[in-house]
Amino acid sequence: MLPSMITLINGICGFIAIGLAAKGPDYYGLAATMIFYAMIADTLDGRVARISKTTSSFGGQLDSMCDEISFGAAPAFLMLNLLLYHHRQLVGSAEMVLGDFFERFIWVAAIVFLSCATIRLARFNVENEEDEASHMSFSGLPTPAAAGVVASLVMFSQHLNSDDAASTEFFKFLYSSILYILPFATMGCGFLMVSRIRYPHLFNQWFRGRKPLNYLYFTVFVVGIIILCGLPLALVLTSSSFALSGPARWFWRKVVTAKRTQKTTDEIQSKQ
Repeated sequence: MLPSMITLINGICGFIAIGLAAKGPDYYGLAATMIFYAMIADTLDGRVARISKTTSSFGGQLDSMCDEISFGAAPAFLMLNLLLYHHRQLVGSAEMVLGDFFERFIWVAAIVFLSCATIRLARFNVENEEDEASHMSFSGLPTPAAAGVVASLVMFSQHLNSDDAASTEFFKFLYSSILYILPFATMGCGFLMVSRIRYPHLFNQWFRGRKPLNYLYFTVFVVGIIILCGLPLALVLTSSSFALSGPARWFWRKVVTAKRTQKTTDEIQSKQ
């Protein structure tokens, strides 16, 4: 019962995020926060199930259904509402870029994200294995991480649009820039979810077993970033860095390492 209740809290937080996003611009930041609460519940339910040895196929299916709400529908709906509201505020003004085409693109980005999250979760259910060793990495960007990118950008944009920050021209420019970047980031996260790029399971790799002291140094560094930059900006940096780390490692292995290997092979053959 306990793991299933925690999983349901995940889905409930996602549903609340959708409801808050529907209420208007004053609630967008809170809706993004609820997505992060859902991520905490999603992290806890699996750990509680394994500790209590109550893992089951029912729990896995329930987890995917709640993830679809919290990390598929909620981020897509939040992004859609935020950008449509902003875009319609600019109708007829000189600041509006690309007119109706951009509004259609917002819809496409939301649909792509939702569809890719659904495919990602269905594929995970088919390929998932019960043993802990198979949970050290993911094929494709995990749906909570993709939702974290969208939710953190929304949260940071609302922070920039607050009364204290909105009076500064630089923050106004940064706020507008994030709004135009957001649909591209949303669509990009959607494609990363259905890709075969490997991503590490951070919780299993960082908190299972004894770790070298370097792990502590990195943890202190992350905490320092949160303290110095503030929570909204820190969430943007950490979530975006994790999402981009997969393509960066893939590029390094496929291109840089392959070229070095080919160069070494050519040198050996030339010496022979």
